[in-house]
Amino acid sequence: MTLFLLSFFLIYGGVHLYAFLKVKAAFALSSSVSIPVALWMGVMVLAPVIVHLSEKAGHELFARILSFGGYTWMGILFLFFSSSLAIDLYRFLISLSGMIFGVDLSPISPSKRAAFYIPFCAAVAVSFYGYFEARDIQTERVRIKTPKIPAEAGRVKIVQISDVHLGLIVREERLKRILKEVKSESPDILVSTGDLVDGQINDLTGLVCLLAEVNPKHGKFAVTGNHEFYAGLDQALEFTTRAGFRVLRGDRFTIEGLVTIAGVDDPAGMRSGPSHGRSEKELLSGIHPDTFTILLKHRPLIDTHVIGLFDLQLSGHVHKGQIFPFSLITWLYYPVHAGMLNIRDNSLLYVSRGSGTWGPPIRFLSPPEVTVIELVPMEE
Repeated sequence: MTLFLLSFFLIYGGVHLYAFLKVKAAFALSSSVSIPVALWMGVMVLAPVIVHLSEKAGHELFARILSFGGYTWMGILFLFFSSSLAIDLYRFLISLSGMIFGVDLSPISPSKRAAFYIPFCAAVAVSFYGYFEARDIQTERVRIKTPKIPAEAGRVKIVQISDVHLGLIVREERLKRILKEVKSESPDILVSTGDLVDGQINDLTGLVCLLAEVNPKHGKFAVTGNHEFYAGLDQALEFTTRAGFRVLRGDRFTIEGLVTIAGVDDPAGMRSGPSHGRSEKELLSGIHPDTFTILLKHRPLIDTHVIGLFDLQLSGHVHKGQIFPFSLITWLYYPVHAGMLNIRDNSLLYVSRGSGTWGPPIRFLSPPEVTVIELVPMEE
């Protein structure tokens, strides 16, 4: 955790320094103006820490306001940084071409002020759009035809939510939107593939009641994500169980005649909290091969030793990057960061884009989703 925080503040501080230098270059700021701007950016760098300390001290309203403002700023800054780098690359290429060919290309190169205004306006516009995209919860449908579901059982409807991140920003209004989509599907089973709560967790009593209203015929199942451990595992588990979920931590549950659902802890438990349970191979071995087996696993990583021992792995975690072009970075680490992948040996992986937001209440080219998976008998 210490290494993560150090890396975060070095990177986030570096991005702020870059933005500060762009502002200073564009407007030739005097010292009397530069100092307040630098102080503002320093506060924004420390905002996540200030939010955490304020929440622990019981200043909930202040924490929520600063959380919304600080994380919205984070989203705008990331978009400005990305756009500005693209402009700087363009200016560099124009300058280099002019040097190589001995031609004055400065008329087609934006000025320092224009090189600030263009990415800044783009960042604000995309953030405005992204705020509403983050509220536009889409229903994704997956249909799997399998001989492992008996004809007499009919279709089995599983609804997946993931990465809701209930906390200071994602509250009742957003959860009601998510649960409206869930209830409209009348699922047989509801699953949560981690990060139901956020690392900054406060009084979530009212949210428990909303989740507890959903009572599928065959139950609700959940696994831990990394944020359950960041939030404090005990209170995260208490919240999840009070909401009516059976939390699978290296164990499995069989719904007779239908499916076996297995779940594992997120690897964050090994670093920041008590993780337990069997390995994936131990967990999935011994399940009757004619039983449709679902593995709930927060991160979309495949354990090659268990391919063929499960039929469908449901994951989340990546948010499909949440804000483009960050999705290009997540794609490098998680080649399947959204949608379905047919692995091999009849094992499938589905990765949700997530139902909520982490940090900035913004999504861009990655709308939130509630996933509906229908298991259909071969005879249909």
